[in-house]
Amino acid sequence: MILETKTTEGITIRIGSYYEKNSSRPLHHYFAFSYVVEIENNSAFDVQLLTRYWQIKDSNLEVKIVEGDGVIGQQPIIRPGEMHNYSSWSPLATPIGKMRGYYTMKRMIDGSTFKAYIPEFQLIADFINN
Repeated sequence: MILETKTTEGITIRIGSYYEKNSSRPLHHYFAFSYVVEIENNSAFDVQLLTRYWQIKDSNLEVKIVEGDGVIGQQPIIRPGEMHNYSSWSPLATPIGKMRGYYTMKRMIDGSTFKAYIPEFQLIADFINN
């Protein structure tokens, strides 16, 4: 697993990705990847994760946009010094791809919002590196 990290306005996002061999079907151009996300609040304010925006690109240069409220059905409030972790997954039509995006965060003190950027990370099937 390669860990990617990016900090925006005191919000640090760490991502690691994995190829899910047992869920993939290479002969059918279906490659499953899981990823784990750690969101750490190093700011002075409570923040709430409101929305997500993902750009997912495979090696055919096909781009899929995924956006919506929260993450895995939650809109967590993260206090200063605390973290929120979750895992999710994404299928690709190719064994190599990448993802990036942002979360819209709300400062609880005044309701202002900002984008906390998700670092771009690679999705690479294990057999590619052999």
